[in-house]
Amino acid sequence: MAGRIPFASPTRRQFLQTAAATTAGLAVGGRSLIAADESAKQDSPESLVKVLYDSLSESQKKSVAFDWDHEDPLLGTLRNHVENNWHIVDQTIDGNFYTSDQKHLIRQIFVGMINPEWVERFDRQLKDDAGGFGKQQNIAIFGKPGEGKFELVITGRHMTMRCDGNSAEHVAFGGPIFYGHAAKGFNEKSGHPGNVFWSQAQAANKVFEVLDGKQQQVALVKESPIEQRVDFQGTGGKFSGIHVGSLADDQKSAVQDVLKVLIEPYRQSDRDEVVACLNKHGGLDACHLAFYEDSDVGNDKVWDNWRLEGPSFVWYFRGKPHVHCWVNVADSPEVKLNSA
Repeated sequence: MAGRIPFASPTRRQFLQTAAATTAGLAVGGRSLIAADESAKQDSPESLVKVLYDSLSESQKKSVAFDWDHEDPLLGTLRNHVENNWHIVDQTIDGNFYTSDQKHLIRQIFVGMINPEWVERFDRQLKDDAGGFGKQQNIAIFGKPGEGKFELVITGRHMTMRCDGNSAEHVAFGGPIFYGHAAKGFNEKSGHPGNVFWSQAQAANKVFEVLDGKQQQVALVKESPIEQRVDFQGTGGKFSGIHVGSLADDQKSAVQDVLKVLIEPYRQSDRDEVVACLNKHGGLDACHLAFYEDSDVGNDKVWDNWRLEGPSFVWYFRGKPHVHCWVNVADSPEVKLNSA
């Protein structure tokens, strides 16, 4: 069923060859980084990560550049960590640590990771939650761009995003990601007015509406799981909610619409990789969809907490007291999660 989504998945080799080709075509010598960035607008964000990395001074690298598998004493492998509100390093993007050219490059990398139609909505979320892009966000670079595996990680309140050029094996998005929004304060009202991600829950609730009475009883679960619990259960997992593979064709189509809405905010290559990972273990037919009864904001029977889960796929939307979304997608359930 997931194969009906009209995204063609490039192979890992093809993606890496493209990234390598664009990176090889960049040359900063004698030009400002702004000029280099302007000429590279059509290049991948990964190629711009190399431009950024090459521009960092040695003192800057000591603060924000790490070995690929750098270990933090508290958080474990720092590159793989994810939380709802954290700072991977102390230096903010919009502070005095980076030059204006470097800040511009970081912004271009961020924009390149997003569906162009979603840039304004991400900016709205950042303004509401953190005062605007860069005000409370941080970046760290792992590995050496252009010399092997590398990944840039952006963190901050309600955001963990990754740009890796498929260096991180087996995973979509370069590893687990997080997004959220508290549009009208910490405790949002029914309907989550102004929340840029609420449309995802509306799509999921449309699925609930097309289920019959018995199916709704199966799909509705009493208690929400801990929000950070998005590690993989594998093919033998005990999943809550209703089995998507058991649904009628029109109901499956509604679940497919949910998946499209979930991956819509991100660039095409990441969307493709999510679908490829999902198809590796049975597609949406192998997933379960659960709605949680204990977290109904406003008692309106529009379920604010819900979860779409398969053997190596977890998308957990938690809308109470405001939106938190935990995402973990891979092509193998053996991939371990590193979260708070």
